[in-house]
Amino acid sequence: MDKFKRMQTFVRIVEGGSLTAAANALEVSQPSVVRLLAALEADLGVRLINRTTRRMALTDEGREYYERCRAILGAVDEAEAQLKSRRAEPRGRLRLTAPVLFGRLFIAPVVNEFLARHAAVQVELLLLDRVVDLLEEGIDAAVRLARLADSSLVAVPLGAVRRVTVGSPALIRRRGRPARAEDLAGAPVVSFTGPGPADEWSFERAGRALRVKVAPVFVSNQIDAALAAGEAGLGWGRFLSYQVAAALRDGRLKRVLDDEDATPLPVQIVYPHARLLSANLRALVDFAVPRLRKQLAALD
Repeated sequence: MDKFKRMQTFVRIVEGGSLTAAANALEVSQPSVVRLLAALEADLGVRLINRTTRRMALTDEGREYYERCRAILGAVDEAEAQLKSRRAEPRGRLRLTAPVLFGRLFIAPVVNEFLARHAAVQVELLLLDRVVDLLEEGIDAAVRLARLADSSLVAVPLGAVRRVTVGSPALIRRRGRPARAEDLAGAPVVSFTGPGPADEWSFERAGRALRVKVAPVFVSNQIDAALAAGEAGLGWGRFLSYQVAAALRDGRLKRVLDDEDATPLPVQIVYPHARLLSANLRALVDFAVPRLRKQLAALD
């Protein structure tokens, strides 16, 4: 327990930026914080923080130890939260975010089903086709369709979606099917200005990435408008599999260049590492994950 308390104190010092901030957060005296830090450094045999009267800075050993401590303490918090959430009825407000169309098709129905079972929970669902800073904008959790580089987020995998190239039956009759990705360079295309550039499409051939510059005849920041342009035969489209699932099922669009699809994008629910998972967020995650995994698996 002494080691655990010293680790907590060290993390509080780093995140608070000062001994005073750590003391206030832990509701102890500043001398107590100093003693705990000194005891930790003595036990480890290394200096973790260089301190002067004006400033403090982590040593190389301190930075490495801080990341390890944060992971350990986060795992402990997570374990306790899971146990407590089993006893606590979800209640309170949740703020979630997801890409617009994905949110409408998959997240909103699951949230609605969850709310029907938990009357004490209120959910605000923000559908945005941009990456949201969860801590800065006060978001509890997000659905991300991307490869994550941010280690401060906990990611719960849901599945994957593919980028597919499509054309309307009329366009295929008029121009024929493209044989390879490079054939799209001079062909009419329609684009959705999502996270990637509208004038460059990514493919993969024999395990190697391939980028093709395109010249869109129609570009929109709304996926519905871009899809409508593709269905009208204005040009070839490059969309995510879930975005065109209904149009493919109904025959309004056809897939082309299947052999040159890029590596699938992982889909995950993410939430901040440092935030203790509340009973209502834990309940929603546990409720949503199996349902979303089943729906995404059906896309393949």
